[in-house]
Amino acid sequence: MDDRIVVTTQQVRALIASQFSQWAALDVRPVELSGWDNRSFRLGDDMLIRMPSAERYVAQVEKEHRWLPALAPFLPVPIPAPLALGQPGEDYPFCWSVYRWLKGEPLARQLESINLSAIASDVAGFLNALHDIDASDGPLAGAHNFHRGGSLAVYDGEARASVARLSDEVDQALAMEIWQLALSSRWQGQGVWVHGDIAEGNLLVLDGRLSAVIDFGSSGVGDPSSDLILAWNVLDAESRAVFRRALDLDEATWQRGRGWALWKALIVLDAERGRNEEMTEWSRRTIRRVFEDHCLAV
Repeated sequence: MDDRIVVTTQQVRALIASQFSQWAALDVRPVELSGWDNRSFRLGDDMLIRMPSAERYVAQVEKEHRWLPALAPFLPVPIPAPLALGQPGEDYPFCWSVYRWLKGEPLARQLESINLSAIASDVAGFLNALHDIDASDGPLAGAHNFHRGGSLAVYDGEARASVARLSDEVDQALAMEIWQLALSSRWQGQGVWVHGDIAEGNLLVLDGRLSAVIDFGSSGVGDPSSDLILAWNVLDAESRAVFRRALDLDEATWQRGRGWALWKALIVLDAERGRNEEMTEWSRRTIRRVFEDHCLAV
């Protein structure tokens, strides 16, 4: 059941007028690719408003305000810069944020024309830098970020149930082989900063290169393997190899990353086939890539 709330442009205008009168004259308009966790709106030409779409996403607001300014100086491309923290009002029940607008187009819009190997190299460089930042005081992975950076075992029941229900089109033996391999190791080092949602909608590109990384709502500290899912969600075999070579991570972490990608694709396919053709094809394509990558490695 989708319990996310609808937020109207009229509500946002009223909130800005009542809480940030210095911006009341600026135009407010919805962002075309708004995302799942937040409803997003442009504020003038230089700012972005993000409003949690459900209570389970509210903790992300404070986390981003606390940590994004601390992370930004150590990263090779810009990340969102919080400008203001809004309060509930106008029948909107949650805290919300105003950020500086970042230039670039989502990678999702340029997949047919962009050099994926160049993007793979850029994203790997970003992740290496992120994972190198001191994370000793950061928020440990948990329910607040849907366990990104935590143990895949949290989702063991979901994965197995989806494999069983998808037996008419998914190779159960191969899926479980990959899943068990992903569960068989643990991150052995200190916890590192994890973005938590390195997806094509959260990677901005300009002139064919990575220009910014957005949406740190699922960030936390732990195992970096969940940051690798781009390798199977988006990249082809050639660019995946570039990504793998550029990462400062071992084979076991790559295997766990493969598990994260498989889990998400399985549960989405299980939920969406027969209902959402676009998400169904995305899931099937990801599963094919996971299977092919695993078979090449064994």
